[in-house]
Amino acid sequence: MTTTTRAESDGDAVDVVGVTKRYGPLVAVDDVSVRVAPGEVYGILGPNGAGKTTLLRMLFGLIRPDSGTIHVFGRTWAHDGVRTLDHVAGFIESPKFYPYLTGRQNLEGLGLLDGTWDGRALGDRIDEALDVVDLVGREDDRVGGYSYGMRQRLGVAASLLRNPRLLVLDEPANGLDPAGIRDMRALVKRLASNGLTVLLSSHHMDEVEEICDNVTIMSRGSVAFHGTISDLRAMAPDPGHLLRTGDDAQAAAIGHDRHRDVAVEPAPGGGLMVTGPQHELSSFVADLVRAEVPLLAFTPTRTPLEELFFMLTDARSEEVA
Repeated sequence: MTTTTRAESDGDAVDVVGVTKRYGPLVAVDDVSVRVAPGEVYGILGPNGAGKTTLLRMLFGLIRPDSGTIHVFGRTWAHDGVRTLDHVAGFIESPKFYPYLTGRQNLEGLGLLDGTWDGRALGDRIDEALDVVDLVGREDDRVGGYSYGMRQRLGVAASLLRNPRLLVLDEPANGLDPAGIRDMRALVKRLASNGLTVLLSSHHMDEVEEICDNVTIMSRGSVAFHGTISDLRAMAPDPGHLLRTGDDAQAAAIGHDRHRDVAVEPAPGGGLMVTGPQHELSSFVADLVRAEVPLLAFTPTRTPLEELFFMLTDARSEEVA
């Protein structure tokens, strides 16, 4: 693993170098290095238990690494203490609020505890934050009546009160319905378009693919991949589809005889599993139509990036085992 010097990290929003965290015999984070440039959206991706939340807890100073260093805008916990979090905001896991208070009252309490606002300025800032997260009109409702997605957005609003340069979000779309996931992704994109640096964790490849510039994939506490989304796409395998026809035997014969770059195999639950380059799949389906083979379904299984994600994390799990 390449090392990063202090001088090289001066311009980074986050520079994690060789960080390890153990809990007895369990190595939760194993020699992980991550660099996040100002203004980018960076994703930490991995299955549950990969070490993502542990890494973010160390960044926030909630736990201390056993070895390695974490710089946040050039500051460290050892040298700068709580000032390490100047211009940093976010939440670990799900944000918590007083359910019997309104959204505005919760934000007022948090703003006053932060100690950086007087009453009038805080009120204006709360109005701005509520507008950004699309909660205007619901700010005077009790949080106990909010949906899960609204509470997540209120958590982002609370983070924005600090006027951060870095926003850290731990699984921001976890537990949301499809509409909530769409709204959260749109919100992160909107914040990033205004120059805010965003570091988020997720176990959904499609979420990271859609909104992140760069990604680190973790498995069992270690790094399985570092790079850009473009790098990841270049590594992705051919797309797979589940094919159901009125004559699977004839469909398989056409694939084997005419399309050597397309793999056609029986699917465990019936039908055929078809894998190959997209242009070859299109040509194969066209030949089935010309041969008058009835097409009943042609359904994507996992996207190429999802398949790669499972390949990377499963391979790392097997290596550790």
